[in-house]
Amino acid sequence: MEKSNYFLKELGYIKDGKLHDAACRLIEELPDYFFEVAASSTGKYHPSYALLEGGLLRHTKAAVRFAYELLADPSIGNKYTAHEQDLMLIALMVHDGFKHGRKKEQYVKFEHPLIIAEEIEQKGESLGFSREDVLFLKAVISSHMGPWTTNSYSDVILPAPKTKYENFVHMCDYLASRKCFLLSFDDKNDIID
Repeated sequence: MEKSNYFLKELGYIKDGKLHDAACRLIEELPDYFFEVAASSTGKYHPSYALLEGGLLRHTKAAVRFAYELLADPSIGNKYTAHEQDLMLIALMVHDGFKHGRKKEQYVKFEHPLIIAEEIEQKGESLGFSREDVLFLKAVISSHMGPWTTNSYSDVILPAPKTKYENFVHMCDYLASRKCFLLSFDDKNDIID
């Protein structure tokens, strides 16, 4: 199965056909483990739907769904162009794409936002993104951890969100990791409407 098939519903939110196709190609670049691992090994930072097998995929789909619902509200969505909305949705689809490193490591790599940003820098234009789109995606993904820019297990310092785009992507990721928002899934991949 093509990896982008896991995101058929979410890819349907993208309005621009060229960005849709580039997003499909970008998703195909994600490591196989992304579709299998839990979002959290301890359960400390994610709700129950994001735990166990496929949890990272469910967390990611939840973050995209939060973005989609927020952007549907004109008081929020009208602050962004359709192109910016599409890019933020794409960023959320891949923001944790290398959460355990380029090759699956036992533990989460704190610098995972920088790893996927580097992948987009290296391959983004060949996948169909413009240079401006690559820079946008790198910025919003690199800063998706919000104020949590340091970790005692790493000497890496992640960038904090500064722009409205970076803050929006962080907010959606944050909401998808809160235990107070319980989303229902009809199987390991889809959120029930």
